[in-house]
Amino acid sequence: MNAPDTLAPTAAADRPAHAASPAHASDELRAALSEAGLHTPVTGGAADADVCIGPLAPADARQLARLIRTGTKRTLKTARALREICAGHRIELPGLRVRQGRIALGPVRVEDAARLARVLGAVPPPAARPAPPAGTDAAFVGALLGRVFPEATGGGALSVSVREEAPGLLDLGAIDARTARRLVRALQF
Repeated sequence: MNAPDTLAPTAAADRPAHAASPAHASDELRAALSEAGLHTPVTGGAADADVCIGPLAPADARQLARLIRTGTKRTLKTARALREICAGHRIELPGLRVRQGRIALGPVRVEDAARLARVLGAVPPPAARPAPPAGTDAAFVGALLGRVFPEATGGGALSVSVREEAPGLLDLGAIDARTARRLVRALQF
């Protein structure tokens, strides 16, 4: 018996997941919404400068909200745990955010970065050694944190850069949720 014509693929969104990825963000979003059973107009220019989602039925809007929460739940929970454990160590990470599925640690004061490095097991320089000049403090702490971080997290890398316009701040990069969970474990002990 032949399958009804309504089941035949008719649009790019009906292609299997293993097909080549869509060229534009709007196409990718349209395909993902369709795969989730949500049918709404998605528009975007050739350069995808702006992608717009058309009106959603209330049930579809609720389903989309559930999907987003489910998809990010573990990462958001890890970010919250990291924020809490850092606060317990008096390490302020005011820029900690979840962005594009990763946890961005953001700007941090040099003192907080040094404290994080010490908690992760960095050995401070001997007291007999003269303190580095004020401008090199941030670079020294950044290098120290960049070295100790992979050791403490079992291989996760962290980009650390010195802010030229604010020598008292370091910019910490983003880490994936798995590395963040290992960081939380390292900070617990």
